[in-house]
Amino acid sequence: MGGRAAGPSRAPRLPREIPAGPAPDAASLREAALNHLARFASTESNLVRVLQRRIARWAQRAEREGQPPEEVTRRVAAAREMAAQAARDMVSAGAVDDAAFAAARARRLSRAGRSRRAVAAHLAAKGVASETAGMVLEESTTDELDAALAHLRRRRQGPFAPGAAQEGAADEAARLKALGALARAGFPRDIAERALDLSPEEATDRLLAARRD
Repeated sequence: MGGRAAGPSRAPRLPREIPAGPAPDAASLREAALNHLARFASTESNLVRVLQRRIARWAQRAEREGQPPEEVTRRVAAAREMAAQAARDMVSAGAVDDAAFAAARARRLSRAGRSRRAVAAHLAAKGVASETAGMVLEESTTDELDAALAHLRRRRQGPFAPGAAQEGAADEAARLKALGALARAGFPRDIAERALDLSPEEATDRLLAARRD
């Protein structure tokens, strides 16, 4: 039996090139800032980076369209100044508050098992000034021991290891593995030791109490 003749092969459809459109101006950058803040909390520095990435995408499209490089460069420079101003306007309007952002983010990350060192690095990456981050971490109500316990619970180590309640103290190999994980996560040795010395009941009670605070 003869097979059915194959029809002509179709060329793969290429993605449609997005036109550059008008260069970003104060109005469009303000709108982009508001749209971003409607979805994400942000610091002033991080918001500027978001807007600058938008400007960079426009510049790439404009260059691919053959717009004069010197004109693209001029418009990019002007847009970057407007992006910084848009971010400052968001701060003045109260839509951006670095200290409030840092406090909320530090609390969430600590409760998720991140050490103070890891939280500080995260805040720095988000553009929070070191002075602001230090103040927030100093005033944080989240205990470093509680954060270490949350870390162990997520990894099912120490008091939260399967069978820990029946077996009592973890064997030395498991303890050393947990100590290494806590050290890599930025927890001090004394905090790690205290977390691993707690019984499953004590560890669970501490985390429940921390959630109620």
